[in-house]
Order: sequence, then C-alpha cells, then structure tokens
Amino acid sequence: MMKLLPPKPFYYEGGEQAVLLLHSFTSNPGDMKKLGRHLQKNQYSCCAPVYSGHGLPAEDLLTYGPSDWWQDALGGYQLLKDKGFDQIAVIGLSLGGVLALKAAQELEVAGVVTMSVPIQREAAFLQKRVFHYAKRYKQLEGKDEDQIRLEMDNLHDLPVDSLDEFQQLIDRTRDNLTQITSPIRILYGELDEPLYQESAEVIFQSVASDHKTVKGYPNSKHLMTLGADMDDVNKDVLAFLNELTWQL
Repeated sequence: MMKLLPPKPFYYEGGEQAVLLLHSFTSNPGDMKKLGRHLQKNQYSCCAPVYSGHGLPAEDLLTYGPSDWWQDALGGYQLLKDKGFDQIAVIGLSLGGVLALKAAQELEVAGVVTMSVPIQREAAFLQKRVFHYAKRYKQLEGKDEDQIRLEMDNLHDLPVDSLDEFQQLIDRTRDNLTQITSPIRILYGELDEPLYQESAEVIFQSVASDHKTVKGYPNSKHLMTLGADMDDVNKDVLAFLNELTWQL
C-alpha cells in the first residue's frame, strides 16, 4: 500500500507587497501554486498555509473543523506579518474564499479576491464532498475495493460536527458581509453550479466596499486557479492587486 505524503505550505519571496493564498475544502495549497508563482514573478510575496487535516485520510480530516482552519489562515497572515509586511491582500478559493471574507471582516487587509465562494451550503452536501475525497484517497493508497467499501461504511458512522460548524461559518460570514470595506474582486466560473454565480452577486450587493467588481469566466468550473481560464484569472488578479493603494 502506498503512503501518501501530506501537502506542504509554501512561501514564495517576491517584492514588498504580500498576498495570503487560501485553498479550497478537501484540497491543498497546490490549488494556488500557479497563481502564487505568477504573482511572485510580478513582485508579490505569497504565502499559502495548509488547513489542518487536509491531505490526510478523511477520518483525520473530520477531527478538525472551521475553527482550526481559521487558525491556519491566521497563521499564514501572521507569518507574513513576521516577515515585515504591513499590508496583506487575501485571495481565497471556495472554503478559502469564505475564510478570505472572514479575514476582510476581522483583520486589516489591503484587498480581497474571492473565487467560487458559496454563501450557503448544507452539511449534507459537505459530507458528500468528504466521502468523494475519502474514496479517492483510499484508491490512491492502493487499497482494494473490499477494503475501501468497509472503510467507507465505517466513515458513514463518524460524527460530522465539523461539517455542521462549516455550514455555520458560511452563514455567519454571509451575515457579516456589510462589515467589509476593503477593495474586493469576486470571481466565479460560469460552468460551475449556478449557486456560485448567485453567491457572487449576493457578495457584490452586500459588501460595503467602494471598490468592488464581480466577474464570471466562461470556461471555468469550480477550481478556477487550474481551469481553462487560468491565465485570464491570473491576469485579472494581478491587475486588481496592482490597482490597490499599498502603503509601504
């Protein structure tokens, strides 16, 4: 059986302006590497933490929850602060986008970019995501179908408190959108579920930012940073960052 290596955070040294990159649920910082390298080449320093339990078996993932993932995001923010960056922009994908909105509500950020962000999700849907992740992980480990079936049956019996908390995090973040005054760019894939376009419009209408834009990408599904419109997404994110008023 193959042992899968856990994903690692990354820090790319660029220029004097810093960006915190936050990956999606059941994924890892690999979501954000190409964007991070693009920003690094254009003089931005980038940090992407790994959320607790992500990249591990689903049985371990479910022992962590949104409070842990928020602390991981804060850890990335603090790492950039410790490196001497006074102003930090935050970019998040899916769950990372929810955390980016929370950061814009609670921390000092130069600007925020969200991609594929839900403003509502039921715990039952999140559970399906975990089961899909679990089965794929076990297949990659090289387990046979009988073993996978047994372990998946056992997984159904595990508590899913963390997913209920995730649903609550999404709800609270949506309810506090009016607290966001930082410049914001809201992105979604037009080939993704309609929920994400609807969510993008709600975020756009709700935030109190004077500088806010929303845009859909015609060839993108959920994982926008690695999809068919990746180059356009990278260019648009860079253009947004270049427009911000950075105080150095």
